[in-house]
Amino acid sequence: MIKKSLLLFFILFLIASPVYAAPTTASLELSINLVWVMLGAFLVFFMHAGFAMVESGFTRAKNSLNILIKNFLTISVAAILFFVVGYGIMFGTSGGSFIGTDGFMLSGVEDIGFFVFQAMFIATCATIISGAVAERMKLGVYVLIVVAMTAFVYPIVGHWVWQGDGWLTDLGFSDFAGSTVVHLTGAVGALTAVLFLGPRLGKYSSKKVNVIQGHNIPIGALGVFILWLGWFGFNGGSTLVADPALVPMVIGTTLLSTSAALVSSAAYTKLRFKRVDTSLSLNGVLGGLVGITAGCAEISLGGSIAVGLISGIILVEGIHLLDTKLRIDDPVGAITVHGICGIWGTLAIGLFSTSTGLFYGNGFTQLVIQGIGVAAVIAWTMITLGVFLFIVKQFTSLRVSEEEEIAGLDFAEHGSNAYELKEALISDDEEPLLNNLGLADRLNNLTTTGEPQQKSS
Repeated sequence: MIKKSLLLFFILFLIASPVYAAPTTASLELSINLVWVMLGAFLVFFMHAGFAMVESGFTRAKNSLNILIKNFLTISVAAILFFVVGYGIMFGTSGGSFIGTDGFMLSGVEDIGFFVFQAMFIATCATIISGAVAERMKLGVYVLIVVAMTAFVYPIVGHWVWQGDGWLTDLGFSDFAGSTVVHLTGAVGALTAVLFLGPRLGKYSSKKVNVIQGHNIPIGALGVFILWLGWFGFNGGSTLVADPALVPMVIGTTLLSTSAALVSSAAYTKLRFKRVDTSLSLNGVLGGLVGITAGCAEISLGGSIAVGLISGIILVEGIHLLDTKLRIDDPVGAITVHGICGIWGTLAIGLFSTSTGLFYGNGFTQLVIQGIGVAAVIAWTMITLGVFLFIVKQFTSLRVSEEEEIAGLDFAEHGSNAYELKEALISDDEEPLLNNLGLADRLNNLTTTGEPQQKSS
């Protein structure tokens, strides 16, 4: 009886068991490619944590909450607008090699993974502006800029270069992962906004350039490390396939260029300013990342080191030029990092590309084409966003009032503060005694037991 029952159970198990078809080579390859692109998307998303940390760390504490909420709003607004209209403009059927004409709200689009990956890129472009306009722009105006950049300005540039039928693609312009499409577009948008805004209060007085120190360089440095990690997904994921030959090369050039840029920026600041400047060196890392982004798939490992070394020096001189000579106040150096280094990285293809570069015996043709693309993107972004901001300015001021700027945007825009040392260090009955002291005096007047001391006369 037991044997019959076991036999019957075994037969029923076989009948009830579903039959799975063995995966084909094509389906397995498709799955692996999807996982790789999604991993890249996750890493690019994580870059926004890095941007938030760099921007808040390199600026004053009283504006930290404002910077954090801008970064959250940027990726959220960008994702929605890219779904509604941006993807169609960027990757839809080309109208005159200038603009996409279909695919809005992903109508007819089957590759949702590609949409997700590209949505991370468009948010990266927009968030570049956040750091450059920090500490003085109204939050509402910033959101309007994000809307303009993600719904129209950036998708047009992307269509020219990455859709496949854009006029820059037809010309032969090359930008593998976005030195121009993402970074230069964002930087020109940032420059345009800063020119409308003007510098922060106290930044320039007569002929003097005043340093406004960031409140937390260590957290800014951690942000740079996060961006460096995320960039492996930014460049590596742009292969769109888990190619065992191409992916390691892209990651390798990204690593070497960035390392070289850090070394050159640190060494150059030592030679130029007699000290290794930490904030400039950290920005050197980002400059090296931007510099190799366009050519990471077609520049050799040795060539990537050269690109990085030059990126680090360009970064230092670019920030010095904008800050002290042109008096363009960019609190985090975003315009130089993403703009000037983005231009260099795009032009570097015309020099170092193993297939079309001048240094490999291919003449000046590619270099000229790269220059045309750079000029076109600068003109398009500056004119379009400039007109948009001019219109906005007719209805409202772009920056907060002087009183609000002095108080800090955390309080002016959000009615709160990122840090509150008083609550952690001082009890309610001690507060009146320390009300008239500055923060440094308050801390100096606390004993090891937390009891306040009278300020000496």
